[in-house]
Amino acid sequence: MAPSFLQCFEFDQDTAATTALQSGVALIDGSAGGRLELTGADCRQFLHNQTTNAIASLQPGQGCETVFVNSTARTLDLATVLCWGERLWLTVSPGQAGPLMAWLDRYIFPMDRVTITDLSETHTLFTLVGPQATALLNRCGITTPPSPDFAHCSAEIAGVPVQLMAGTGLDLPGYQVWVAADRAATVWSSFMAEGAVPFDEVHGETLRIIQGRPAPGAELTEQYNPLEAGLWRAISFTKGCYIGQETVARLNTYQGVKQRLWQMPLSAPVAVGTPILQGEAKVGEITSVAAIAGGAMALGYVKTKAGEAGSTVAVGDQVAKLQAAPYLSHAYYQPTAANSPQP
Repeated sequence: MAPSFLQCFEFDQDTAATTALQSGVALIDGSAGGRLELTGADCRQFLHNQTTNAIASLQPGQGCETVFVNSTARTLDLATVLCWGERLWLTVSPGQAGPLMAWLDRYIFPMDRVTITDLSETHTLFTLVGPQATALLNRCGITTPPSPDFAHCSAEIAGVPVQLMAGTGLDLPGYQVWVAADRAATVWSSFMAEGAVPFDEVHGETLRIIQGRPAPGAELTEQYNPLEAGLWRAISFTKGCYIGQETVARLNTYQGVKQRLWQMPLSAPVAVGTPILQGEAKVGEITSVAAIAGGAMALGYVKTKAGEAGSTVAVGDQVAKLQAAPYLSHAYYQPTAANSPQP
């Protein structure tokens, strides 16, 4: 039987971390990540045309996840978008703000009313994860936004203006908080005073792998497309053209995904890049690994012909079974005459 989420997270005898996720609040510092702002009357339509999700229809207070892909639909990054009307805030992966800003700038025409600003140094992001996140914010004097993920609003914590979003970027309850970098210490201290348990970089990476959220340089590279990466939740199949749209639509229509991202519980860690075998045939490769209680959890791409959940593979000298990751989704969208994507 596959280990449960909390069993996975009980590593290094860290009971505080496990308790925070089970019955309290974990506090993750996202300052290493990237943050971009798009402003101007055309900002929604512009980002709509460059990424996989339906950005143009977002209303103030709404948001979504979207994927940056190249012209052949290979993944560049997974981003969270918050809409404030003629202003969009994007959360992107560590090290990706500069490259994505330069990439977007290539597609801005002289008549486009769009300005892109890198906020990575001026703003930071905290994530509160756990069943008591709402109660913690209430104790801080915050009325939390509505329950749908990505709903967001302005608020104030300990006299510091913040922007609060429902959702964690994981398949777990909680919130994300944008705050000016020069006021971030005050907000962090407030969360700590109310009982939040801080997660270090190792905790955060372990949590990412246990949840199965793909990351640039590992699961999100130009070797893979967003359907293979399990990012169906971040793709609109009814919007019009965007960069890479024809390839994504064709893969969906003809069920052409040839590999898929899976989780694999292991008895011990292995190196990233370790081949995944069935018999003598290589069917995939490990992309991320984290040590957990009693062993390790790995992510890796496996050819679809190698099987489904429960199929057995060899990873180095270990035997593993494929299992679905909580964060990922894999489901073909069936277009109809009324809603099929337009070229």
